[in-house]
Amino acid sequence: MSFLRSRRMRGAAVALAAGSLILTGCSGGGGQDKSPGKDTDFGDIEAQSQPVTYADAAASQGPADEVEGSSKGGTVRVYQQTDFTHLDPGQIYVSDAGNLAVLIHRGLTATKENDDGSKTIVGDLATSAGEVSDGGKTWTYTLKDGVKDQDGDTITSADVRHTFERLYAEVIFDGPTFIQKWLSGDDYRKALPDGPYKGDHLPDSVIETPDDKTIVFKFDAPQNDLPQALAMAGYAIVPEDDDTQKKYDQNPKALGPYKIGDYKPGKSMTLVRNEHWDAETDPIRRAYPDKWKFTFNHDDADQTRRILADKGEAQRALQFSGAVSAAQLRDVVTNAKDRSVAGYQPYVWQLNMNMKRIEDKKVRDAITYALPGPAIFAPEGGEYAGATAGNLFAPTLPGHEPEYDPYGRLDNPKGQPEKARKLLKEAGKENMELVYAFANTDIRQKQSVVIAKALEEAGFNVQKKAVNSQTWYEQMGKVDNPFHVYMTGWGQDWSSPSTVIPPVYDGDVIADGASNYSHIDDPKTNKEIDRILKIKDPEKANEEWVKLHHHIVENVNPAVPLYYTKTIQIHGSKIGGAKFSTVRSYINVNQVYVKQ
Repeated sequence: MSFLRSRRMRGAAVALAAGSLILTGCSGGGGQDKSPGKDTDFGDIEAQSQPVTYADAAASQGPADEVEGSSKGGTVRVYQQTDFTHLDPGQIYVSDAGNLAVLIHRGLTATKENDDGSKTIVGDLATSAGEVSDGGKTWTYTLKDGVKDQDGDTITSADVRHTFERLYAEVIFDGPTFIQKWLSGDDYRKALPDGPYKGDHLPDSVIETPDDKTIVFKFDAPQNDLPQALAMAGYAIVPEDDDTQKKYDQNPKALGPYKIGDYKPGKSMTLVRNEHWDAETDPIRRAYPDKWKFTFNHDDADQTRRILADKGEAQRALQFSGAVSAAQLRDVVTNAKDRSVAGYQPYVWQLNMNMKRIEDKKVRDAITYALPGPAIFAPEGGEYAGATAGNLFAPTLPGHEPEYDPYGRLDNPKGQPEKARKLLKEAGKENMELVYAFANTDIRQKQSVVIAKALEEAGFNVQKKAVNSQTWYEQMGKVDNPFHVYMTGWGQDWSSPSTVIPPVYDGDVIADGASNYSHIDDPKTNKEIDRILKIKDPEKANEEWVKLHHHIVENVNPAVPLYYTKTIQIHGSKIGGAKFSTVRSYINVNQVYVKQ
Protein backbone atom coordinates (compact mmCIF):
# COMPACT_ATOMS: atom_id res chain seq x y z
CA MET A 1 0.00 0.00 0.00
CA SER A 2 1.65 3.18 -1.16
CA PHE A 3 0.24 5.28 1.68
CA LEU A 4 2.84 3.75 3.98
CA ARG A 5 5.87 4.96 2.09
CA SER A 6 6.44 8.15 4.07
CA ARG A 7 7.06 6.34 7.32
CA ARG A 8 9.69 3.95 6.03
CA MET A 9 12.79 5.85 6.89
CA ARG A 10 11.33 7.23 10.09
CA GLY A 11 9.84 3.93 11.18
CA ALA A 12 13.12 2.17 10.66
CA ALA A 13 14.96 4.94 12.43
CA VAL A 14 12.64 4.62 15.40
CA ALA A 15 13.64 1.00 15.70
CA LEU A 16 17.29 1.96 15.60
CA ALA A 17 16.84 4.73 18.15
CA ALA A 18 14.87 2.53 20.50
CA GLY A 19 17.46 -0.19 20.18
CA SER A 20 20.14 2.28 21.17
CA LEU A 21 18.56 2.48 24.60
CA ILE A 22 19.94 -0.97 25.26
CA LEU A 23 22.94 -1.04 22.93
CA THR A 24 25.40 0.68 25.25
CA GLY A 25 27.74 -1.25 27.47
CA CYS A 26 27.44 -4.72 28.98
CA SER A 27 29.08 -7.35 26.84
CA GLY A 28 26.79 -10.10 28.07
CA GLY A 29 27.28 -13.80 27.68
CA GLY A 30 27.19 -15.84 24.53
CA GLY A 31 24.24 -17.95 25.59
CA GLN A 32 20.98 -17.75 27.45
CA ASP A 33 22.25 -19.16 30.74
CA LYS A 34 24.93 -16.49 31.22
CA SER A 35 22.63 -13.50 31.67
CA PRO A 36 21.55 -12.50 35.20
CA GLY A 37 17.98 -12.28 36.44
CA LYS A 38 16.29 -14.72 34.10
CA ASP A 39 13.15 -14.47 36.27
CA THR A 40 12.59 -10.82 35.32
CA ASP A 41 8.96 -10.33 34.28
CA PHE A 42 8.73 -9.12 30.69
CA GLY A 43 4.96 -9.10 30.61
CA ASP A 44 2.04 -11.30 29.64
CA ILE A 45 2.80 -12.05 26.01
CA GLU A 46 -0.49 -13.89 25.55
CA ALA A 47 -2.50 -10.85 26.62
CA GLN A 48 -0.36 -8.43 24.63
CA SER A 49 -0.87 -10.44 21.47
CA GLN A 50 -4.67 -10.25 21.56
CA PRO A 51 -6.39 -8.07 18.92
CA VAL A 52 -7.65 -4.70 20.09
CA THR A 53 -11.35 -4.08 20.57
CA TYR A 54 -13.25 -0.90 19.70
CA ALA A 55 -15.18 0.67 22.57
CA ASP A 56 -18.70 2.08 22.49
CA ALA A 57 -19.86 5.25 24.24
CA ALA A 58 -20.35 3.59 27.63
CA ALA A 59 -16.78 2.25 27.71
CA SER A 60 -15.39 5.62 26.55
CA GLN A 61 -16.67 7.62 29.49
CA GLY A 62 -14.43 9.02 32.21
CA PRO A 63 -13.05 9.07 34.73
CA ALA A 64 -10.29 6.49 34.26
CA ASP A 65 -10.07 3.59 36.68
CA GLU A 66 -8.43 4.34 40.01
CA VAL A 67 -5.00 2.88 40.72
CA GLU A 68 -5.00 0.91 43.96
CA GLY A 69 -3.23 2.72 46.78
CA SER A 70 -2.88 5.92 44.79
CA SER A 71 -2.70 9.46 46.16
CA LYS A 72 -2.82 12.89 44.56
CA GLY A 73 -0.11 15.53 44.73
CA GLY A 74 3.65 15.75 44.61
CA THR A 75 6.20 16.22 41.83
CA VAL A 76 7.59 13.47 39.62
CA ARG A 77 11.24 14.02 38.77
CA VAL A 78 12.42 12.96 35.31
CA TYR A 79 16.06 12.72 34.23
CA GLN A 80 15.98 12.78 30.44
CA GLN A 81 18.84 12.32 27.98
CA THR A 82 17.75 14.88 25.40
CA ASP A 83 15.11 17.51 24.93
CA PHE A 84 12.02 16.55 22.96
CA THR A 85 12.43 17.05 19.23
CA HIS A 86 8.83 18.23 18.86
CA LEU A 87 5.97 19.44 21.04
CA ASP A 88 3.56 20.11 18.14
CA PRO A 89 1.49 16.90 17.96
CA GLY A 90 1.46 17.00 14.17
CA GLN A 91 5.24 16.62 14.24
CA ILE A 92 5.40 13.81 16.81
CA TYR A 93 6.31 10.36 15.54
CA VAL A 94 9.07 9.13 17.85
CA SER A 95 8.51 7.38 21.14
CA ASP A 96 9.85 9.84 23.74
CA ALA A 97 7.73 12.74 22.49
CA GLY A 98 4.84 10.32 22.12
CA ASN A 99 5.11 9.53 25.80
CA LEU A 100 5.06 13.23 26.67
CA ALA A 101 2.04 13.73 24.40
CA VAL A 102 -0.04 11.46 26.65
CA LEU A 103 0.27 14.06 29.39
CA ILE A 104 -0.42 17.25 27.44
CA HIS A 105 -2.32 16.31 24.26
CA ARG A 106 -5.57 14.48 23.46
CA GLY A 107 -6.99 13.06 20.24
CA LEU A 108 -10.33 11.75 19.06
CA THR A 109 -9.45 8.27 20.30
CA ALA A 110 -6.97 6.73 22.73
CA THR A 111 -5.66 3.29 23.61
CA LYS A 112 -6.75 1.98 26.99
CA GLU A 113 -4.53 -0.65 28.58
CA ASN A 114 -6.54 -3.20 30.49
CA ASP A 115 -5.40 -4.94 33.66
CA ASP A 116 -4.82 -8.21 31.80
CA GLY A 117 -2.52 -6.55 29.26
CA SER A 118 -5.06 -6.39 26.44
CA LYS A 119 -5.96 -3.09 24.75
CA THR A 120 -9.16 -1.26 23.88
CA ILE A 121 -9.56 1.73 21.56
CA VAL A 122 -11.81 4.19 23.38
CA GLY A 123 -13.17 7.58 22.54
CA ASP A 124 -10.91 10.25 24.04
CA LEU A 125 -12.34 13.57 22.89
CA ALA A 126 -14.91 11.60 20.90
CA THR A 127 -17.82 9.76 22.46
CA SER A 128 -16.67 6.37 21.13
CA ALA A 129 -14.07 4.67 18.97
CA GLY A 130 -16.13 5.73 15.97
CA GLU A 131 -19.24 4.84 14.00
CA VAL A 132 -18.44 3.13 10.71
CA SER A 133 -20.55 2.84 7.58
CA ASP A 134 -20.24 2.33 3.82
CA GLY A 135 -18.16 -0.81 4.27
CA GLY A 136 -15.44 0.96 6.25
CA LYS A 137 -15.16 3.99 3.96
CA THR A 138 -17.02 6.43 6.22
CA TRP A 139 -16.29 7.08 9.89
CA THR A 140 -18.31 9.47 12.06
CA TYR A 141 -17.17 10.96 15.37
CA THR A 142 -19.07 13.05 17.90
CA LEU A 143 -17.24 15.23 20.40
CA LYS A 144 -17.93 14.85 24.09
CA ASP A 145 -19.45 17.70 26.07
CA GLY A 146 -17.15 19.78 28.23
CA VAL A 147 -13.87 19.30 26.36
CA LYS A 148 -11.75 22.45 26.60
CA ASP A 149 -8.17 23.55 25.99
CA GLN A 150 -5.90 25.08 28.63
CA ASP A 151 -7.44 28.53 28.07
CA GLY A 152 -10.94 27.25 28.75
CA ASP A 153 -12.04 27.39 25.10
CA THR A 154 -14.41 24.62 24.01
CA ILE A 155 -13.12 22.25 21.34
CA THR A 156 -15.40 22.06 18.29
CA SER A 157 -15.49 20.15 15.04
CA ALA A 158 -13.82 23.17 13.39
CA ASP A 159 -10.73 22.51 15.53
CA VAL A 160 -10.72 18.89 14.45
CA ARG A 161 -11.02 19.83 10.77
CA HIS A 162 -8.22 22.35 11.22
CA THR A 163 -6.03 19.73 12.92
CA PHE A 164 -6.14 17.44 9.91
CA GLU A 165 -5.98 20.16 7.27
CA ARG A 166 -2.84 21.69 8.79
CA LEU A 167 -1.08 18.36 8.26
CA TYR A 168 -1.18 19.05 4.51
CA ALA A 169 0.95 22.19 4.86
CA GLU A 170 4.74 22.11 4.50
CA VAL A 171 5.03 23.42 8.07
CA ILE A 172 4.27 19.84 9.19
CA PHE A 173 6.99 17.50 7.97
CA ASP A 174 7.89 15.02 10.69
CA GLY A 175 4.70 13.29 11.83
CA PRO A 176 2.66 10.31 10.61
CA THR A 177 0.99 10.55 7.22
CA PHE A 178 -1.39 7.58 7.29
CA ILE A 179 -4.68 9.45 7.48
CA GLN A 180 -3.67 12.23 5.08
CA LYS A 181 -2.82 9.63 2.45
CA TRP A 182 -5.94 7.61 3.14
CA LEU A 183 -7.96 10.78 2.55
CA SER A 184 -6.10 12.30 -0.40
CA GLY A 185 -3.60 9.80 -1.82
CA ASP A 186 0.19 9.67 -1.94
CA ASP A 187 0.49 13.26 -3.13
CA TYR A 188 -1.87 14.50 -0.46
CA ARG A 189 -0.12 17.87 -0.11
CA LYS A 190 -1.32 18.82 -3.58
CA ALA A 191 -4.89 18.61 -2.34
CA LEU A 192 -4.31 21.50 0.10
CA PRO A 193 -0.79 22.94 -0.51
CA ASP A 194 -1.05 25.72 2.08
CA GLY A 195 -3.11 23.76 4.54
CA PRO A 196 -5.95 25.87 5.96
CA TYR A 197 -3.74 28.92 6.43
CA LYS A 198 -4.97 30.84 3.37
CA GLY A 199 -8.64 30.10 3.86
CA ASP A 200 -8.85 26.95 1.75
CA HIS A 201 -10.31 23.69 3.05
CA LEU A 202 -10.71 20.07 2.08
CA PRO A 203 -14.08 19.42 0.43
CA ASP A 204 -16.95 17.90 2.39
CA SER A 205 -16.47 14.80 0.26
CA VAL A 206 -13.26 14.22 2.28
CA ILE A 207 -13.95 15.70 5.72
CA GLU A 208 -17.37 16.96 6.70
CA THR A 209 -18.32 18.90 9.85
CA PRO A 210 -22.13 19.26 9.68
CA ASP A 211 -22.29 20.82 13.15
CA ASP A 212 -20.03 21.86 16.02
CA LYS A 213 -19.90 18.36 17.49
CA THR A 214 -19.70 16.06 14.44
CA ILE A 215 -16.77 15.06 12.21
CA VAL A 216 -17.12 12.69 9.26
CA PHE A 217 -14.09 11.16 7.52
CA LYS A 218 -14.72 9.84 4.00
CA PHE A 219 -12.27 7.50 2.26
CA ASP A 220 -12.11 5.98 -1.21
CA ALA A 221 -11.24 2.59 0.29
CA PRO A 222 -12.12 0.91 3.60
CA GLN A 223 -9.89 2.08 6.46
CA ASN A 224 -10.80 -0.19 9.31
CA ASP A 225 -7.75 0.72 11.38
CA LEU A 226 -8.76 4.39 11.58
CA PRO A 227 -9.62 4.28 15.32
CA GLN A 228 -6.12 3.00 16.05
CA ALA A 229 -4.43 5.53 13.77
CA LEU A 230 -6.36 8.38 15.42
CA ALA A 231 -4.91 7.31 18.78
CA MET A 232 -1.40 8.22 17.61
CA ALA A 233 0.12 11.34 19.16
CA GLY A 234 0.54 12.79 15.68
CA TYR A 235 -3.22 13.16 15.32
CA ALA A 236 -3.91 14.96 18.61
CA ILE A 237 -6.04 18.08 18.33
CA VAL A 238 -4.64 21.57 17.71
CA PRO A 239 -7.16 24.39 18.45
CA GLU A 240 -7.67 26.49 15.32
CA ASP A 241 -7.44 29.89 17.01
CA ASP A 242 -4.17 29.01 18.76
CA ASP A 243 -2.27 27.57 15.82
CA THR A 244 0.93 29.58 15.44
CA GLN A 245 2.22 27.32 12.65
CA LYS A 246 6.01 26.85 13.06
CA LYS A 247 6.00 28.50 16.50
CA TYR A 248 3.41 26.01 17.76
CA ASP A 249 6.24 23.50 18.17
CA GLN A 250 7.63 25.54 21.06
CA ASN A 251 4.37 26.49 22.76
CA PRO A 252 1.44 24.14 22.14
CA LYS A 253 -1.96 24.43 23.81
CA ALA A 254 -2.73 21.57 26.14
CA LEU A 255 -5.94 19.57 26.17
CA GLY A 256 -4.56 16.92 28.48
CA PRO A 257 -4.29 17.04 32.27
CA TYR A 258 -1.01 18.98 32.19
CA LYS A 259 0.27 22.08 30.44
CA ILE A 260 3.78 23.43 30.04
CA GLY A 261 4.49 25.75 32.96
CA ASP A 262 8.15 26.49 32.37
CA TYR A 263 10.35 25.49 29.47
CA LYS A 264 14.03 26.16 28.83
CA PRO A 265 14.85 24.33 25.59
CA GLY A 266 17.72 21.91 26.01
CA LYS A 267 17.77 22.39 29.78
CA SER A 268 14.47 21.79 31.56
CA MET A 269 10.70 21.58 31.36
CA THR A 270 8.04 21.64 34.06
CA LEU A 271 4.48 20.45 33.52
CA VAL A 272 1.76 21.82 35.79
CA ARG A 273 -1.92 21.02 36.06
CA ASN A 274 -4.28 22.14 33.32
CA GLU A 275 -7.24 23.34 35.36
CA HIS A 276 -9.58 23.08 32.36
CA TRP A 277 -9.00 19.35 31.92
CA ASP A 278 -12.09 17.43 33.00
CA ALA A 279 -11.45 13.94 34.32
CA GLU A 280 -15.09 13.06 33.67
CA THR A 281 -14.36 13.20 29.92
CA ASP A 282 -11.14 11.18 30.08
CA PRO A 283 -11.19 7.35 30.13
CA ILE A 284 -7.41 6.75 30.33
CA ARG A 285 -5.63 9.46 32.36
CA ARG A 286 -5.60 9.71 36.16
CA ALA A 287 -3.11 12.61 36.52
CA TYR A 288 -2.20 12.03 40.15
CA PRO A 289 0.99 14.17 40.43
CA ASP A 290 0.75 17.95 40.64
CA LYS A 291 3.86 18.46 38.53
CA TRP A 292 6.34 16.72 36.27
CA LYS A 293 9.83 18.23 36.36
CA PHE A 294 12.18 17.27 33.53
CA THR A 295 15.87 18.08 33.24
CA PHE A 296 17.83 17.12 30.16
CA ASN A 297 21.41 15.96 29.44
CA HIS A 298 21.27 12.85 31.64
CA ASP A 299 22.34 9.75 29.74
CA ASP A 300 21.07 6.28 30.68
CA ALA A 301 24.03 5.63 32.97
CA ASP A 302 23.45 8.87 34.87
CA GLN A 303 19.70 8.24 35.09
CA THR A 304 20.27 4.74 36.41
CA ARG A 305 22.92 5.78 38.92
CA ARG A 306 20.80 8.59 40.41
CA ILE A 307 17.58 6.61 40.69
CA LEU A 308 19.30 3.45 41.91
CA ALA A 309 20.87 5.47 44.77
CA ASP A 310 17.32 6.49 45.77
CA LYS A 311 18.27 9.61 47.68
CA GLY A 312 16.58 13.02 47.90
CA GLU A 313 14.52 13.99 44.87
CA ALA A 314 15.59 10.78 43.09
CA GLN A 315 13.18 8.90 45.36
CA ARG A 316 10.41 10.53 43.34
CA ALA A 317 12.11 10.05 39.98
CA LEU A 318 11.56 7.64 37.10
CA GLN A 319 12.98 6.85 33.70
CA PHE A 320 10.64 8.37 31.13
CA SER A 321 12.08 7.14 27.83
CA GLY A 322 15.51 6.03 29.00
CA ALA A 323 16.46 2.54 30.13
CA VAL A 324 18.69 0.97 32.73
CA SER A 325 22.24 1.12 31.39
CA ALA A 326 23.59 -2.27 30.43
CA ALA A 327 26.56 -1.92 32.78
CA GLN A 328 24.18 -1.49 35.76
CA LEU A 329 21.63 -4.16 34.88
CA ARG A 330 22.97 -6.71 37.36
CA ASP A 331 23.01 -4.14 40.16
CA VAL A 332 19.41 -3.08 39.45
CA VAL A 333 18.08 -6.63 39.30
CA THR A 334 20.00 -7.63 42.43
CA ASN A 335 19.30 -4.60 44.59
CA ALA A 336 16.27 -2.79 43.16
CA LYS A 337 14.18 -5.29 41.27
CA ASP A 338 11.06 -4.10 43.11
CA ARG A 339 11.72 -0.63 41.68
CA SER A 340 12.05 -1.74 38.07
CA VAL A 341 9.65 -2.52 35.26
CA ALA A 342 10.42 -4.56 32.19
CA GLY A 343 8.77 -5.36 28.90
CA TYR A 344 9.14 -6.10 25.24
CA GLN A 345 9.52 -3.30 22.75
CA PRO A 346 7.64 -3.63 19.44
CA TYR A 347 10.72 -4.32 17.31
CA VAL A 348 11.85 -7.45 15.50
CA TRP A 349 15.43 -7.48 14.26
CA GLN A 350 15.81 -9.61 11.18
CA LEU A 351 18.42 -10.51 8.61
CA ASN A 352 16.89 -9.49 5.31
CA MET A 353 17.69 -11.69 2.35
CA ASN A 354 17.68 -9.71 -0.88
CA MET A 355 15.30 -11.76 -3.00
CA LYS A 356 16.54 -10.13 -6.19
CA ARG A 357 19.94 -11.70 -5.49
CA ILE A 358 18.93 -14.84 -3.58
CA GLU A 359 16.14 -16.31 -5.68
CA ASP A 360 16.42 -19.95 -4.54
CA LYS A 361 14.38 -20.58 -1.40
CA LYS A 362 16.68 -23.46 -0.42
CA VAL A 363 19.49 -20.94 -0.12
CA ARG A 364 17.33 -18.63 1.98
CA ASP A 365 16.38 -21.57 4.20
CA ALA A 366 20.05 -22.53 4.53
CA ILE A 367 20.86 -19.03 5.78
CA THR A 368 17.99 -19.23 8.26
CA TYR A 369 19.09 -22.58 9.67
CA ALA A 370 22.70 -21.47 9.87
CA LEU A 371 22.23 -18.58 12.29
CA PRO A 372 22.37 -18.93 16.08
CA GLY A 373 20.08 -17.16 18.53
CA PRO A 374 21.45 -15.75 21.81
CA ALA A 375 24.98 -15.18 20.52
CA ILE A 376 23.65 -12.54 18.11
CA PHE A 377 21.97 -10.37 20.75
CA ALA A 378 24.60 -11.01 23.44
CA PRO A 379 26.39 -7.74 22.52
CA GLU A 380 23.10 -5.91 23.18
CA GLY A 381 23.07 -7.03 26.83
CA GLY A 382 22.00 -10.66 26.65
CA GLU A 383 18.61 -11.79 27.93
CA TYR A 384 17.81 -8.36 29.31
CA ALA A 385 18.06 -6.80 25.89
CA GLY A 386 16.66 -9.46 23.61
CA ALA A 387 15.07 -12.84 23.07
CA THR A 388 15.53 -15.23 20.17
CA ALA A 389 12.85 -14.71 17.55
CA GLY A 390 11.21 -17.76 16.04
CA ASN A 391 9.06 -15.73 13.67
CA LEU A 392 8.49 -12.22 12.30
CA PHE A 393 5.73 -11.08 14.71
CA ALA A 394 6.92 -9.26 17.85
CA PRO A 395 5.51 -10.31 21.25
CA THR A 396 3.70 -6.94 21.39
CA LEU A 397 1.84 -7.60 18.14
CA PRO A 398 -1.65 -9.16 18.02
CA GLY A 399 -1.27 -12.60 16.51
CA HIS A 400 2.15 -13.31 18.00
CA GLU A 401 2.60 -17.03 18.62
CA PRO A 402 5.44 -17.72 21.09
CA GLU A 403 5.77 -21.36 20.02
CA TYR A 404 5.58 -20.71 16.29
CA ASP A 405 9.13 -21.56 15.21
CA PRO A 406 9.12 -23.36 11.84
CA TYR A 407 12.92 -23.24 11.49
CA GLY A 408 13.65 -24.51 15.00
CA ARG A 409 15.52 -21.43 16.14
CA LEU A 410 14.32 -21.70 19.73
CA ASP A 411 15.29 -25.37 20.07
CA ASN A 412 18.65 -24.90 18.38
CA PRO A 413 20.27 -21.81 19.96
CA LYS A 414 23.59 -22.50 18.22
CA GLY A 415 22.00 -22.86 14.80
CA GLN A 416 21.86 -25.92 12.54
CA PRO A 417 24.95 -25.71 10.29
CA GLU A 418 24.68 -29.31 9.08
CA LYS A 419 21.12 -28.78 7.86
CA ALA A 420 22.21 -25.55 6.21
CA ARG A 421 25.11 -27.25 4.39
CA LYS A 422 22.77 -29.98 3.15
CA LEU A 423 20.33 -27.45 1.69
CA LEU A 424 23.14 -25.50 0.09
CA LYS A 425 24.45 -28.67 -1.55
CA GLU A 426 20.96 -29.59 -2.80
CA ALA A 427 20.70 -26.12 -4.35
CA GLY A 428 24.07 -26.53 -6.04
CA LYS A 429 25.29 -23.38 -4.31
CA GLU A 430 28.19 -24.64 -2.20
CA ASN A 431 30.68 -21.87 -1.43
CA MET A 432 28.19 -19.30 -2.75
CA GLU A 433 29.38 -15.74 -2.28
CA LEU A 434 27.28 -13.71 0.13
CA VAL A 435 27.89 -9.98 0.39
CA TYR A 436 26.93 -9.22 3.98
CA ALA A 437 26.41 -5.55 4.89
CA PHE A 438 26.49 -4.34 8.49
CA ALA A 439 26.34 -0.90 10.09
CA ASN A 440 29.67 0.48 11.30
CA THR A 441 28.75 0.65 14.99
CA ASP A 442 30.37 -1.24 17.84
CA ILE A 443 27.35 -3.47 18.41
CA ARG A 444 26.79 -4.30 14.75
CA GLN A 445 30.52 -5.02 14.33
CA LYS A 446 30.38 -7.56 17.15
CA GLN A 447 27.23 -9.10 15.72
CA SER A 448 28.80 -9.31 12.27
CA VAL A 449 31.54 -11.55 13.62
CA VAL A 450 28.95 -14.00 14.97
CA ILE A 451 26.78 -13.93 11.84
CA ALA A 452 29.65 -14.21 9.34
CA LYS A 453 31.18 -17.14 11.24
CA ALA A 454 27.86 -19.01 11.27
CA LEU A 455 27.33 -18.47 7.55
CA GLU A 456 30.86 -19.59 6.74
CA GLU A 457 30.39 -22.75 8.79
CA ALA A 458 27.28 -23.43 6.71
CA GLY A 459 29.33 -23.30 3.52
CA PHE A 460 28.96 -19.71 2.31
CA ASN A 461 31.78 -17.49 1.09
CA VAL A 462 31.01 -14.38 3.13
CA GLN A 463 32.19 -10.93 2.02
CA LYS A 464 31.62 -8.39 4.79
CA LYS A 465 30.93 -4.76 3.95
CA ALA A 466 30.73 -2.04 6.62
CA VAL A 467 28.20 0.71 5.84
CA ASN A 468 27.79 4.13 7.45
CA SER A 469 25.13 3.79 10.15
CA GLN A 470 23.82 7.31 9.46
CA THR A 471 22.73 6.30 5.96
CA TRP A 472 22.03 2.66 6.76
CA TYR A 473 18.33 2.50 5.87
CA GLU A 474 18.83 4.72 2.86
CA GLN A 475 21.41 2.28 1.49
CA MET A 476 19.45 -0.86 2.36
CA GLY A 477 16.29 0.69 0.93
CA LYS A 478 17.72 0.88 -2.59
CA VAL A 479 16.16 -1.65 -4.95
CA ASP A 480 19.49 -2.30 -6.67
CA ASN A 481 21.62 -2.38 -3.54
CA PRO A 482 24.65 -4.66 -4.04
CA PHE A 483 24.15 -6.72 -0.88
CA HIS A 484 22.78 -10.20 -0.30
CA VAL A 485 21.98 -9.99 3.43
CA TYR A 486 21.66 -7.16 5.98
CA MET A 487 19.92 -6.43 9.29
CA THR A 488 16.91 -4.17 9.75
CA GLY A 489 14.45 -3.58 12.57
CA TRP A 490 10.74 -2.85 12.39
CA GLY A 491 8.00 -2.12 14.91
CA GLN A 492 4.27 -1.62 14.58
CA ASP A 493 2.66 1.83 14.63
CA TRP A 494 -0.35 0.44 16.44
CA SER A 495 -1.56 -2.95 17.61
CA SER A 496 -2.23 -4.52 14.25
CA PRO A 497 -0.22 -6.59 11.76
CA SER A 498 -1.53 -4.13 9.16
CA THR A 499 1.34 -1.85 10.20
CA VAL A 500 3.89 -4.65 9.77
CA ILE A 501 3.01 -6.93 6.86
CA PRO A 502 1.95 -4.32 4.24
CA PRO A 503 4.91 -1.94 4.66
CA VAL A 504 7.55 -4.67 4.93
CA TYR A 505 6.31 -7.54 2.75
CA ASP A 506 4.01 -6.03 0.10
CA GLY A 507 5.48 -6.27 -3.40
CA ASP A 508 3.47 -3.24 -4.47
CA VAL A 509 5.70 -0.99 -2.38
CA ILE A 510 9.08 -2.01 -3.81
CA ALA A 511 10.87 1.25 -4.55
CA ASP A 512 13.98 3.14 -3.52
CA GLY A 513 13.47 4.26 0.05
CA ALA A 514 10.80 1.64 0.68
CA SER A 515 10.64 -0.57 3.74
CA ASN A 516 10.27 -3.79 1.76
CA TYR A 517 13.95 -4.37 2.39
CA SER A 518 13.95 -7.98 1.16
CA HIS A 519 12.25 -6.95 -2.09
CA ILE A 520 9.67 -9.69 -1.62
CA ASP A 521 7.12 -9.66 -4.46
CA ASP A 522 5.00 -12.74 -3.85
CA PRO A 523 1.66 -12.76 -5.73
CA LYS A 524 -0.26 -14.55 -2.96
CA THR A 525 1.09 -12.19 -0.30
CA ASN A 526 0.19 -9.12 -2.37
CA LYS A 527 -3.32 -10.39 -3.03
CA GLU A 528 -3.95 -11.35 0.58
CA ILE A 529 -2.80 -7.94 1.86
CA ASP A 530 -5.39 -6.22 -0.32
CA ARG A 531 -8.10 -8.61 0.86
CA ILE A 532 -7.36 -8.47 4.57
CA LEU A 533 -7.17 -4.68 4.69
CA LYS A 534 -10.88 -4.64 3.79
CA ILE A 535 -11.97 -6.74 6.81
CA LYS A 536 -13.78 -4.55 9.34
CA ASP A 537 -13.56 -6.70 12.47
CA PRO A 538 -10.04 -6.41 14.03
CA GLU A 539 -10.26 -9.93 15.46
CA LYS A 540 -11.26 -11.51 12.15
CA ALA A 541 -8.62 -9.48 10.32
CA ASN A 542 -6.03 -10.61 12.82
CA GLU A 543 -6.84 -14.27 12.15
CA GLU A 544 -6.16 -13.70 8.46
CA TRP A 545 -2.94 -11.75 9.13
CA VAL A 546 -1.68 -14.72 11.17
CA LYS A 547 -2.37 -17.09 8.27
CA LEU A 548 -0.55 -14.78 5.89
CA HIS A 549 2.36 -14.50 8.33
CA HIS A 550 2.70 -18.30 8.21
CA HIS A 551 2.72 -18.25 4.43
CA ILE A 552 5.42 -15.55 4.32
CA VAL A 553 7.65 -17.31 6.84
CA GLU A 554 7.25 -20.87 5.58
CA ASN A 555 6.65 -20.55 1.83
CA VAL A 556 8.61 -17.42 0.98
CA ASN A 557 11.11 -16.82 3.81
CA PRO A 558 12.34 -13.33 2.90
CA ALA A 559 14.09 -12.62 6.22
CA VAL A 560 15.59 -14.50 9.14
CA PRO A 561 13.91 -13.54 12.43
CA LEU A 562 16.86 -12.80 14.73
CA TYR A 563 15.62 -11.39 18.02
CA TYR A 564 12.93 -9.40 19.81
CA THR A 565 14.00 -6.38 21.87
CA LYS A 566 13.39 -5.77 25.57
CA THR A 567 13.88 -2.87 27.93
CA ILE A 568 14.11 -2.35 31.71
CA GLN A 569 13.41 0.94 33.50
CA ILE A 570 13.87 1.97 37.12
CA HIS A 571 11.99 4.34 39.44
CA GLY A 572 12.45 5.76 42.93
CA SER A 573 10.99 4.26 46.10
CA LYS A 574 8.37 7.00 46.46
CA ILE A 575 6.91 6.42 43.01
CA GLY A 576 3.75 4.32 43.01
CA GLY A 577 1.68 2.76 40.26
CA ALA A 578 4.67 2.10 38.00
CA LYS A 579 3.68 -0.41 35.38
CA PHE A 580 5.09 -1.15 31.94
CA SER A 581 2.97 0.25 29.11
CA THR A 582 2.41 -2.23 26.31
CA VAL A 583 1.41 0.71 24.09
CA ARG A 584 4.35 3.06 24.75
CA SER A 585 6.98 0.47 25.80
CA TYR A 586 7.81 2.67 28.80
CA ILE A 587 6.45 3.14 32.33
CA ASN A 588 2.75 3.97 31.99
CA VAL A 589 2.69 7.66 32.94
CA ASN A 590 -1.10 7.61 33.23
CA GLN A 591 -0.96 5.48 36.36
CA VAL A 592 2.01 6.96 38.20
CA TYR A 593 1.57 8.66 41.58
CA VAL A 594 3.86 10.07 44.26
CA LYS A 595 3.63 8.26 47.57
CA GLN A 596 2.63 10.73 50.27
